[in-house]
Amino acid sequence: MCGIIGLHILDAELEPQLGTLAHAMLVQMSDRGPDSGGIAIYGDVAKNGNLKYSCRSNIQDFDWNQLAHMLGVQLVRHGDGVVLIGAPGLQSQIESQGVSIMSTGVAIELFKETGSPTSVLNRFNIKSRVGYQAVGHTRLATESAITTDGSHPFSTHSDLSVVHNGSFSNYFSVKRDLEALGEKFLTDNDTEVAARLLGYEMQHGRDLGDALRVLQKTLDGFYTLLCATENEFAVARDSVSCKPAVIAVHDRYIAMSSEYRALAELPDIDSARVFEPAPNEIHVWTR
Repeated sequence: MCGIIGLHILDAELEPQLGTLAHAMLVQMSDRGPDSGGIAIYGDVAKNGNLKYSCRSNIQDFDWNQLAHMLGVQLVRHGDGVVLIGAPGLQSQIESQGVSIMSTGVAIELFKETGSPTSVLNRFNIKSRVGYQAVGHTRLATESAITTDGSHPFSTHSDLSVVHNGSFSNYFSVKRDLEALGEKFLTDNDTEVAARLLGYEMQHGRDLGDALRVLQKTLDGFYTLLCATENEFAVARDSVSCKPAVIAVHDRYIAMSSEYRALAELPDIDSARVFEPAPNEIHVWTR
């Protein structure tokens, strides 16, 4: 049992509240996933062809200022969270310094860690964040270890974030197929397989909705998926739909969660059209 939340803002006047709203929604899902928490924030798009690199290091007292100076990049801190902003193609240089990159893209910033979801949100100052989209997750580990790398969201390709409640039964065979196509995996988590499958399909010309249709035909299991890119926000369910999902469509936002109590944190929720997606449905919204 895990908890999922997502918020896709349509009204720019709500963007300063993104962090506060997403924080409140994810706290409501804490009891569904006490092992770890994480969130992807979209906003403040990088300019001049630069990318954002969301980073972390297991090295105690790592000197981020020195790394930023060495690479000639901008360093942005969000509590314990680190985002480097610089030219494309810096991944190998960053990783050679004992740093893990959790996401790259022009809009995405990703923060995740083991421990109670509320403590994770506070650690990265999520309440203060401004933006237009958030995808969050609270994890109850089942098929793989409780680690930061194994926490959600997964971001395997530029500006992609994926969170998942459920399990895939054939993910090892799909993982082998993707490895043969050149995808490199960091964990044994089944959600990473889903994320890399989606990313691979989109790299080869599919939009997010079509990539999710490939996923439904390829991966077996019981699941609810919430996925986002720089401009897309999508929910998909399997054919049985035993994993909960609730969507709210409002003039000012699109929101999704595992349970309605998270949606109840949103402004004017009583005016939203609230529904449970049907089995095998895919819903995609585009900015």
